[in-house]
Amino acid sequence: MTDHSDIARNLSEVKATIARCAAEAGRAADDIALVAVSKNHDADAARGALAAGHRLFGENRVQEAEAKWPLLKTEFPDARLHLIGPLQTNKAAAAVRLFDAIETVDRPKIAEALARHMNEQGRRLDCFVQVNTGEEDQKAGIMPAEADAFIEACRTQYNLPLVGLMCIPPLEDEPSLHFAFLREIARRNGLTQLSMGMSADFEIAVQFGATHVRVGTAIFGARS
Repeated sequence: MTDHSDIARNLSEVKATIARCAAEAGRAADDIALVAVSKNHDADAARGALAAGHRLFGENRVQEAEAKWPLLKTEFPDARLHLIGPLQTNKAAAAVRLFDAIETVDRPKIAEALARHMNEQGRRLDCFVQVNTGEEDQKAGIMPAEADAFIEACRTQYNLPLVGLMCIPPLEDEPSLHFAFLREIARRNGLTQLSMGMSADFEIAVQFGATHVRVGTAIFGARS
């Protein structure tokens, strides 16, 4: 059984840190959404955060979310769920059914599949384009040189409800360079939301304009 008091305390500490970083950057804390990353943690861990009043969560895999979240959403109908991991086209229909936002739109096939299933299901999910700012072969995300054209296609060709951009900097790089890069791509494309920053670097991300930070380990502890 997960210790819910630890999760509640960790949540409070992370939110206090976000508020401090926001104040230092001249921003309002309410402008930064905390996505509690419950991937690889069981439903009871997520329930602990929900019981503490938190409502925004992130999951990496559709299959794991399908096993965990339908019951949790029944218990907590105002809970919201973001997909923050790579999406395969054969999981797009399930993702549209379960999630409230997709942060990992990264190629035309996914954009087309999401658009089609949103139309079929009558749902409109906020979408973020994931940009591979480090141009890493093993990592998902559209390459920076292709980002502007892909963003335009998401809007005009696929009619996706595009709200922002997301990135995961290379572990060995200075994250601020990637956050500034993503912010510039968003600025020139008129996008206002930036999902960037995780447990190790969300304080820096807040300084560079993050509107969503994705924090798991600092809330739920080490993953099993």
